[in-house]
Amino acid sequence: MSAVEPKRTLSPLENVAPNTTQIDLEYLGQLQMIASCLLEGEGGTALVDPGPASALDMLRAKLGQRGLSIADVDHLVLTHIHLDHAGATGTLVRENPRIRVWVHERGAPHLIDPARLIESATRLYGAKMNWLWGEILPVPAGNVQALSGSERIRVGGRTLEVVYTPGHAWHHVSYFDAANGIAFVGDTGGIRIANRGYVSPVTPPPDIDLESWEKSLEQIRARHPTRLFLTHFGSADGVDEHLGELAERLQAWSDNVRKSLENSGDDAERANRFVQEVTANLARRLGEPEADRYARYVGLKQCWYGLARYWRKRGYTP
Repeated sequence: MSAVEPKRTLSPLENVAPNTTQIDLEYLGQLQMIASCLLEGEGGTALVDPGPASALDMLRAKLGQRGLSIADVDHLVLTHIHLDHAGATGTLVRENPRIRVWVHERGAPHLIDPARLIESATRLYGAKMNWLWGEILPVPAGNVQALSGSERIRVGGRTLEVVYTPGHAWHHVSYFDAANGIAFVGDTGGIRIANRGYVSPVTPPPDIDLESWEKSLEQIRARHPTRLFLTHFGSADGVDEHLGELAERLQAWSDNVRKSLENSGDDAERANRFVQEVTANLARRLGEPEADRYARYVGLKQCWYGLARYWRKRGYTP
């Protein structure tokens, strides 16, 4: 992403709770695609999921709206290490070596040595890799705080309960701010499109596991948050309805992919049919421009491959 132009009007910050600020990273110039959350208070300033390195100029500009800079950030609180959530981590730590990075223990080694992460992402994104995600730098081991998913950490003027929430990724955790009723749920909580109430999962390879995901949703419900914070996108009320729609759509997509494996044709044809069907459904709900924008960002074709891998690992080969 190019540097922020001096005369550009930035989208406003949004306070979602006391000392809790939603930051639209305006990813690739698009609004409401990737959100980070700024937590301020005793215990040090924190960012939940700082986003990709390609959005760093925007992150710096948005922090500037609060009178802050990267030098003022004490903690990075990661739900997982996928590049849209955590790709900027290494660069941020290089700029501010005081930063502590909180991440699940299964993700920590790939922050310290991101070679495999970079290799797999480059295979997927090819020549667009740098444009999409920017430079991925290693994080010194001394800055990394590995979590198992049973801790309580003190950051940004609050205590966050850490809960292991796999399903989307084996190294995924969620953070619960009981004092404010907010659950920071990363991609386990799905995506809400353009604040219009359409909720969907994101199911790329290789870690999708439906049974684990269902248990993770139960973990979220059991803590009775009044609000979810979604990286894609932002603060969401109506928690029970949101999680219910997510579970239903995850099951519907899974059934669709399983049935598609019974059809003739190769995987590319099956994946394309899935994309067409989901995009058509989206268009009926949101209109074609928003549906196309969503389909491109989410990577619906990769969602098919993630669910197909899930079924094949379980021996489903009709």
